[in-house]
Amino acid sequence: MGAKKPRVVIIGAGMAGLTAAHRLYTCAGSRDLFELCVVEGGTRIGGRINTSEFGGDRIEMGATWIHGIGGSPVHQIAQEIHALDSDQPWECMDGFLDVSKTLAEGGLEVSPCVVEPISTLFKLLMDFAQGKLLEDGASSEERELHNLAVEAFKVCESNNGGKVLSVGSFLRQGLETYRDMVKDQDEEVQGGHGNWRRGSLEEAIFAMHENTQRTYTSAGDLLTLDFSAESEYRMFPGEEITIARGYSSIIESLASVLPHGLIQVGRKVRRIEWHPEVHQGMILGNGHSHDRPVKLHFCDDSVMSADHVIVTVSLGVLKAGISEDSGLFSPPLPTFKTQAISRLGFGVVNKLFLQLDPAHDPKGNSFNNFPVLQMAFHRSDLKMRHEEIPWWMRRTASLCPIYHNSDVLLSWFAGEEALQLETLTDEEIIAGISSTINCLLSQPEEPQVKSSTPKLCNGNVKSVHRFVGSDVKFEKVLKSRWGTDPLFLGSYSYVAVGSSGDDLDMMAKPLPRESHETGTSPELQILFAGEATHRTHYSTTHGAYFSGIREADRLLQHYDCV
Repeated sequence: MGAKKPRVVIIGAGMAGLTAAHRLYTCAGSRDLFELCVVEGGTRIGGRINTSEFGGDRIEMGATWIHGIGGSPVHQIAQEIHALDSDQPWECMDGFLDVSKTLAEGGLEVSPCVVEPISTLFKLLMDFAQGKLLEDGASSEERELHNLAVEAFKVCESNNGGKVLSVGSFLRQGLETYRDMVKDQDEEVQGGHGNWRRGSLEEAIFAMHENTQRTYTSAGDLLTLDFSAESEYRMFPGEEITIARGYSSIIESLASVLPHGLIQVGRKVRRIEWHPEVHQGMILGNGHSHDRPVKLHFCDDSVMSADHVIVTVSLGVLKAGISEDSGLFSPPLPTFKTQAISRLGFGVVNKLFLQLDPAHDPKGNSFNNFPVLQMAFHRSDLKMRHEEIPWWMRRTASLCPIYHNSDVLLSWFAGEEALQLETLTDEEIIAGISSTINCLLSQPEEPQVKSSTPKLCNGNVKSVHRFVGSDVKFEKVLKSRWGTDPLFLGSYSYVAVGSSGDDLDMMAKPLPRESHETGTSPELQILFAGEATHRTHYSTTHGAYFSGIREADRLLQHYDCV
């Protein structure tokens, strides 16, 4: 009998797992080296990539964007398989620039003269937090706001013993510094069903951008998002785009080269049994040589042994897996690994799709008029808030068609609001969204405004709305449920206050660790991949892709194949 091939089992058929499998299977000279298997606990491949359909349109329930096309491996694959064009309408998000409206609670359409300075302030504060330099040719206003960001940073440092703790505290200090600079501008702004003071309106617009940032990062509260690590995060240059044929086309391309049967779905792992002190050639207590040191115990009570296991489950599953009553790893993971898992953040971001009901408009043209809504709300502790707006809507930044003139609208939710969304019935969601739209789009009897009348830079309503809230009706809804799905338990990772990029590096360390005392080469029993194991591209599909390549190459190098 010939020597057994090393058996490599990859847990999870998402981006990281399938990239690792693709790399191991297609690398020159390695195809006959390994016995390769991918086990997936769910009934589909893709993980947090899940393209679906709603209202006749192609939509994404999970990963949506290619974050920068310059150098992105995801963009390269999408180009190679011609996935960037489609005859079927898809979630291309092309309607933001020309039809965006910022509406404040009570029906006030906010003038760009109020919105744009706050939007610029927020962008420059985030640029500063991310370590971006002020661009050449910046306007005098941008330079002034950049200097304001520097001042806010110094104040935060002074208030916290020389260290800025969170992105959230820095942003709020930036807003406070800005308000001190323009404190003489706090006139009353009238319009809609209620009055705002300019300072409160600016704070609401700032909070709108914070809520968008929460969905970008998955941090339910930006006060938990570490400031120092923010500058380590890297974006690819170029535009951010969606994939016309769906993000799942990338997954299908990676999986297409793998032999039938290599991917096994419906195989949920209950326990990973490994041997931290066992090295090749050691004899176990029962007298047998230990040639496959890892055993996978599945929920159907079957068992599979392996030489190497690449774990690509989400950080949320790992957090649950290190709890005392979980037993996912036997013996438990070493302290350096559990501490990194515990310290890092893993949040919930959900998407809500709503299809407009054409029945309410006999002319059938209302879809052409639904704007890209940016929503500014009163603080939830203020008496002037509209009680009919549910609390889970108040930290949602936008509601917009998924492409120009689409009858499908999209809104993003993060944190507690995202978890609450998962518990609501379709009827409760429609009622809550409808109440919110009524408070934002419905207007009292409006004055006739001549076209020659100049637009006032005070936040007043600038034009008569053709699309009023009381007319909006929805036919059906569709929502993601990443927070309560036991295969994910959340959406993506972030560096929380108290953790650092070092923890992301620790996430990527294989087990058992190399012995510094003996210099023994590690057996690579358990390897870790996934977006939460990449120091500079965490939270992204390309980060997951890179991690899959990294761990596949670690094994290939172990066997002198690379």
